[in-house]
Amino acid sequence: MGKTVDLNADMGESFGPWVMGNDLALLDIVTSANIACGLHAGDWDVMARTMRAAQKRGVGIGAHPGFADLQGFGRQRMTLRPESLSNLVRYQIGAAQAMARAEGAELRHVKLHGAMANMAAEDEAMARTCYEAVLGVAPEITIMVLAGTAQQDAASALGCKIACEIFADRAYNDDATLVDRSLPGAVIHDPSEAAMRVLNMVQAGAIITTSGAHLPTRIDTICLHGDTPEAVEIARAVREKLEGQGVMLAPLKGAPL
Repeated sequence: MGKTVDLNADMGESFGPWVMGNDLALLDIVTSANIACGLHAGDWDVMARTMRAAQKRGVGIGAHPGFADLQGFGRQRMTLRPESLSNLVRYQIGAAQAMARAEGAELRHVKLHGAMANMAAEDEAMARTCYEAVLGVAPEITIMVLAGTAQQDAASALGCKIACEIFADRAYNDDATLVDRSLPGAVIHDPSEAAMRVLNMVQAGAIITTSGAHLPTRIDTICLHGDTPEAVEIARAVREKLEGQGVMLAPLKGAPL
């Protein structure tokens, strides 16, 4: 097929002695890591260890900022004044930059987490507030956006580097947003199913929704969630399926739309 895509995973979401996911196993499979910044999940020690492990493996390091919501894992919706939202995002990007540089690496991309991401996918003004905050402290960074949503519209209007993302383990609505996690079938747990749907979307150059609709989009990166119990198996199956069909995997290189 001659295509190259990035395979990313959300990680660094353990906290103290509480373990979430198998980051080391994922880092041997993925090409980019979205690392929690300590507010929705993770802590300073987890951030440092995860970034060190990613740097050692040549995996691209990204920040994964979310709402200050440890109990809800960043998946509870919150309403913040734009100034406060900007500061919340800057705070986490600054922490991620410092931790990456301490490990001899640079922050390559940023991806919003959970409820913050879902709200920004529906609200272009909110997405722009988040991305302007990021670019104000890291102007050359790549913004990873949910393809086909208000996130993409906001980042495109800013003229920054963009990576359009689809999900291996989440079902889609017809407006390119993700099916609510409370609904049946919203999260895909079967590795074979996830791998085949990713291949179909990459080959079609489109998001394929639960209704079967095709929403044409640029696909730069494919995400899976590190907190899904089958995350490692899904990552391995997706990588094997793509490479088996001639799709190359490499750390993302964002470009304006």
